[in-house]
Amino acid sequence: MNAAAILPSRNESATIAAVTTAVDAALGEAGAVIVHADSSDTPDTAEAFSATDTRAMKVPLAGLVRGKGAQILAAARRPEAAAGVVLIADTDTLNPDPAVYRALLERVRGGAALAIADYPRHWDEANLTNHLARPLIAAATGLDVPQPLAGDLALSCEALAAVLRATETLPAEVSACVDGYGIDAFILLAAAAIGPVASVRFDAPKRHAGSFAHLPAIYHQAVPALLHMTANWASAPAPASRTPAPYRVADRTIGPSRLQSMLAALDRLGLQSDGYDGPLWPLPAADAWHAVNSGTPAPEAARRLWPHYVRRVRDWLTSGQHATAQQRAEKLAAAHTRLHTAVLTAGARQ
Repeated sequence: MNAAAILPSRNESATIAAVTTAVDAALGEAGAVIVHADSSDTPDTAEAFSATDTRAMKVPLAGLVRGKGAQILAAARRPEAAAGVVLIADTDTLNPDPAVYRALLERVRGGAALAIADYPRHWDEANLTNHLARPLIAAATGLDVPQPLAGDLALSCEALAAVLRATETLPAEVSACVDGYGIDAFILLAAAAIGPVASVRFDAPKRHAGSFAHLPAIYHQAVPALLHMTANWASAPAPASRTPAPYRVADRTIGPSRLQSMLAALDRLGLQSDGYDGPLWPLPAADAWHAVNSGTPAPEAARRLWPHYVRRVRDWLTSGQHATAQQRAEKLAAAHTRLHTAVLTAGARQ
């Protein structure tokens, strides 16, 4: 089965060569294609990609409209990306491992519509994944993917075609979100609608650029796509499992100054720590899903949910510093189950 890879990037001159080399090794064939979809501020990233020796043919796409989703979709529509299996890989990864990319490709070659990496995440990371994306997707679709927003995945040609078709029916506001960070949830759910999804487990946390500084942009692009796709899922939500879903939360120490800077950043987003009397998480997330399911535009529901989400992240960071890895995992699993129950209940707050 012939293969292609799509590498979206923005200002990743320090890491693009290593990722390209690792992807080329995983593709393992001279007939493969690597499409570089770049929207960098300078030519450095594109030049580093072009200077990297590969067996695969390289297709550089520079000067693209900024937005992870827009870049991936532009590359996916290129004739060079037409292949039996297509790999998409983050280009900010440090020490990329060809075995990771190879394992994803092999699962699709084995029959999966989509294969997605399952890395353990450090307890202070993956807030959107752990508090909202994973449990909501599981509740609304019955598909429990440990890392649904992972940037490393592979798709069959049929799944990629389904993704491209699905872009044509999106409301304009949601389409704009999918052109950004909403692409990850969109690809997963569009592909899952036509075939099986495989989570490929890895033992070591992924080393890449932190996303906390971009939390507002990531949220306001990813969450509308997530709400729209799950609320419009073709099948009814699956019954709640009696066994809480296991969460893998890698431990590490966060220094007091780092923690305080993160909490201060959250406070600057407009939600102070005192005087908050809203419903306890995850009920606001269930309310947002029910609102979209009842006709509220997904971007509007996401905007209403935003202060509740910021509060959840702040509470998690504040309490998590004193918890063990096991305690953190148990808290995430309990919230996962509560959200599942709330989604299945018409009155989420009753």
